[in-house]
Amino acid sequence: MQAEIRLFATLKDRAGRDRILVDLPEPTTVQEMLGIVAASYPDLEEALPSALIAVNRAFASLQAVIHANDEIAIFPPVSGGSDEFPHPTYFAITPNELDISEIHAHLTGPDVGAIISFTGSVRGQTQREGYPSETIYLEYEAYSGMAELKMGQIAKEIWERWPLVKGVAIVQRIGKLGVGDITTFVACASGHRDQGVFDAARYGIDRLKEIVPVWKKEISADSNVWVEGKYRPTEKDN
Repeated sequence: MQAEIRLFATLKDRAGRDRILVDLPEPTTVQEMLGIVAASYPDLEEALPSALIAVNRAFASLQAVIHANDEIAIFPPVSGGSDEFPHPTYFAITPNELDISEIHAHLTGPDVGAIISFTGSVRGQTQREGYPSETIYLEYEAYSGMAELKMGQIAKEIWERWPLVKGVAIVQRIGKLGVGDITTFVACASGHRDQGVFDAARYGIDRLKEIVPVWKKEISADSNVWVEGKYRPTEKDN
C-alpha cells in the first residue's frame, strides 16, 4: 500500500516538504514504517528516533499497526465547541488576533461567577542555552485536526479533576507572531473562584504544552531554531 505521511516542524524542514509518500506492506507496524521512511528519505533519519507518531490523530506506539487509508503524521515532541461536552467550550487554532471578551462570552452563564484565564505572549529576550538570546518574532504551526481533538481531551481531563469547573476555552495562534503578540489563551469558568478554576487553568496550559501538536520557531537577527519539548506522549495520553 502507498501511504501519505504528514510532516511538521523540524521534520518538514529536513524533508523540504510537508508530506511524503512511502510504499508499505499491509499491514505494517509503526516501527517498520519508520525504517522504510529512513531508507527512503535519508534526510529524515537522524530526527526519527526522537519523533512522535500519530495514526488517525492519536499517539501511536512503535507496535501500533498501520492499515491502508490511515492518516499518519510524524512530528517532534510538542513544545470551537462540541455537543459531546457537558459544559460550554471554545477550542481554536487560528492565525487571527484574539478577542478575549468574545471568548469569555462563550463561557458565561447564570451559573458562572468566575473566569480565570492564562494568556501567553511572545517575549523578545530568551535566556536559554541553544536558543537565540533576542527574538524578533516566532513562527507557530500546528497539526490542526489533531490539535483541536487534544484540546477537547484536556477539557475532559479538567472536568475529571475539578468537576465544579464549568466552561473551558483553549486557543492557540499560528503563523508569524511578533514580540508582545498573544500566542496562547486558556480560560476556565466556575460558579465561584474557590471551585478549582485557578488550578484548572494552570493544568490546561501545562497539558497543552505536553500533548497538543503545536510547534514554534524562534527567529533572531542571525539564526532560527525550532523549539521542541521534552515530554514524550504515549498511547496513555490518548
